[in-house]
Amino acid sequence: MDPKISEHFKSRQPSAIRMAQIEFSKREDECGEINVAIGNVTLPMHPAMIERIKTLGNSGSPFADGAVKYTSTVGTKEANQAVLNIIASSGFSTKELRSQITDGGSSAMEMAIMGVCGNAGTGERPLLLIDPAYTNYVSFAQRVGRKTVTVKRKLEEDGTFSLPDISEIEESITKHKPGAMVIIPYDNPTGQFFEKEQMIELAKICVKHGLWIISDEAYRELNYSKSPTVSIWGITNEQVPGVEGSRISIETSSKVWNACGLRIGALVTDNKEFHEKSVAEYTANLCANAIGQYIFGALAHESHEKLQKWYSHQRDYYRKIIVQTSEELKHLVPGIIVSRPDASIYSVIDVRNISKQDFDAKEFVMWCSTKGKVDMGGKKMTLLVAPMAGFYDCAIGEKNPGKTQMRIAYVQSEADMKLVPQLFCKLFKKYNGEDPSNCECGEACQIAVKKKVEEIYSDD
Repeated sequence: MDPKISEHFKSRQPSAIRMAQIEFSKREDECGEINVAIGNVTLPMHPAMIERIKTLGNSGSPFADGAVKYTSTVGTKEANQAVLNIIASSGFSTKELRSQITDGGSSAMEMAIMGVCGNAGTGERPLLLIDPAYTNYVSFAQRVGRKTVTVKRKLEEDGTFSLPDISEIEESITKHKPGAMVIIPYDNPTGQFFEKEQMIELAKICVKHGLWIISDEAYRELNYSKSPTVSIWGITNEQVPGVEGSRISIETSSKVWNACGLRIGALVTDNKEFHEKSVAEYTANLCANAIGQYIFGALAHESHEKLQKWYSHQRDYYRKIIVQTSEELKHLVPGIIVSRPDASIYSVIDVRNISKQDFDAKEFVMWCSTKGKVDMGGKKMTLLVAPMAGFYDCAIGEKNPGKTQMRIAYVQSEADMKLVPQLFCKLFKKYNGEDPSNCECGEACQIAVKKKVEEIYSDD
């Protein structure tokens, strides 16, 4: 008798952010690619972390003798100090905060889900998400047998995402009785920035209904507006009586610190019992990556002034690329909607106004990955993006807004990102049976994009 694969495994499909790369890797023809489907940052890490890598085998390093031991489950003291130093560098008190190091922010979110939702398989106390939500959150919840429910945002014609009315959110809470609400102040996938006033309103709802409030702060400080830095750690009992003791944040080395492959994250909370039980649960994992913790721990010793300079450098770098790419897309593909890039490193592009009635973004992405290619200066190339349908939780028969939407991540080199608008334009036209030869940004387009970039920078 043959062994059987579990029903859970049978139902699994690759994440929307990995799908394009997996399919492209199977191609045998000559074709180059630019991958903006996943937020795989290509910039060098923070200098202090780079220096740590150089000294891994030196005397004084914990790995000088070649042994790599388990750390404590909660993580090394230095790595946790680094997490708290980073939060404090943005101007927030860390006095009552407790940090636990995990294998990336993903593992931290899994732990959080198990700590705030009902028992596995019951559907009780589900996780409340704001659609479109980071697709892997749903996968994490399914993996540990917890349910998710959503309230929905809408991508408007001007590129803004509208938050649901407070009454709509409360109606969902009353109906589903969730255990926690997840917020991404610097949003993935939309690029939306949650102002402090919005954070306060959401926190008030959580307190009113007895919900934990989980804030994914992977992109904290990557805000391109004039608004001050926001964080769940800036929402205290002074603004929202009763919020303290119900706050959780997801931290990571991946984005702001350019260390995606380091796989170091943290679960931070101001609730002593939650922290202790989370560490107890994580003992089954033994500990997070010891070498990664050592490298990330270098940030424990950086001054707040130096860290603020790093944030400013990161913002300047991304802001220029984001504005250039999004503006050129709108010029080359008239009618396309590009979500306004106010924060993080993503935009959602929507072709609902210019696509054929039966257009399916997932099919377009698969075509680009498996056989689509266009000429780019004598070289055949394609573009890998993430289809958005998997970022929405839609009932059977309900129209999924993601069918005409895709997410792009502004993570490739400046030179490669300059090719993205033209590549998308050519591939989209070729897929639709149109002539892709007129997808070059002419002088008028270049002047318009340059003017927009200058306008953005003149506001500083």
